[in-house]
Amino acid sequence: MCQRMKNRTEAPAEKLKLSEIPEKLWTYLLVDFITKLPLITRKDAILVVYNKLFKITHFVTITEELVMWCWTENHSLQQS
Repeated sequence: MCQRMKNRTEAPAEKLKLSEIPEKLWTYLLVDFITKLPLITRKDAILVVYNKLFKITHFVTITEELVMWCWTENHSLQQS
């Protein structure tokens, strides 16, 4: 069979544009806790940290006591 060059039907691609780097990277984090899990290796909760900018999720096993400490510290900081 004979091969031949076909004409392209799409428009030529434009130059790539760089994404803007935000000034405050820490504003793109979401934090959540998963609690009331069965106790395994002295850990009964999971800290979930999601970075919206880079679309990365981290899961950290922790204790429920640490969850309560984090919540009270954060809550007291928001009140002031």
